Amino acid sequence: MIINELNRDGTVRVSDLVRLLGVSDMTVRRDLQQLQRDGLLAKVHGGATAVTEPASLEPTFEVKSRLRLAEKEAIARRAAELVRPGSAIAVSAGTTTHAFARHLVTIPGLTVVTNSVWVSDVLHRSGTEGANVLLTGGMRTPSDALVGPLAVSAVASLHLDAFFLGVHGMEPAAGFSTPNLLEAEINRALVRAARNLVVLADSSKWGIVGLSSIAGLGEADTLVTDSGLCAQANGILGERVGELIEVDPGDEVSEA
Repeated sequence: MIINELNRDGTVRVSDLVRLLGVSDMTVRRDLQQLQRDGLLAKVHGGATAVTEPASLEPTFEVKSRLRLAEKEAIARRAAELVRPGSAIAVSAGTTTHAFARHLVTIPGLTVVTNSVWVSDVLHRSGTEGANVLLTGGMRTPSDALVGPLAVSAVASLHLDAFFLGVHGMEPAAGFSTPNLLEAEINRALVRAARNLVVLADSSKWGIVGLSSIAGLGEADTLVTDSGLCAQANGILGERVGELIEVDPGDEVSEA
């Protein structure tokens, strides 16, 4: 709830959080201290402010997995509806794609290529019959993506129906981006291997620019995001991506 308030206003006050959460002043301050240690905010006198991320900052999977859970789940559920039984798809690393993978276990006959340890683990542990999972191999990043020459070579000769891509940021000039150079490289290879690019990104990714671009906004055949986009972002994305799907965390879906 603290992060949601911060994302909305850019700043939070201890006194306001005490009233909102119904907890003590000390509890709020301890929470702010922990969130600052996680790199999610900057403490100031009487409250906290949002931090401006360096383009090369790469949060860990554990840190990202605690953020915007309702939005990610709604996006994941809607994106899974785009997957046809028996298709060959690629799934990138990320917390939204990890949620997406949990919805793939009921779709029969899939071949799933992934450079995500977490995505592979979800599909393996589900015991889904008939699902073929190819884990690329490679070096492991802080976000638990497998990257490097081994990962890129593993997908070089593949022909996939769709690539479901999670991103660090999306912005008009930089397009879809990541703070990790090697992760951008494997994701670009998967974009080339797939007939369709489906991007899964919640609205908080708008305006964020990572160190390396993966694809331009116009290269996305479909973008699945949540209804929290500002009017400017909605207009730009609606014009550039092939199909913009906005989901409400309460499960209502609208399409543009």
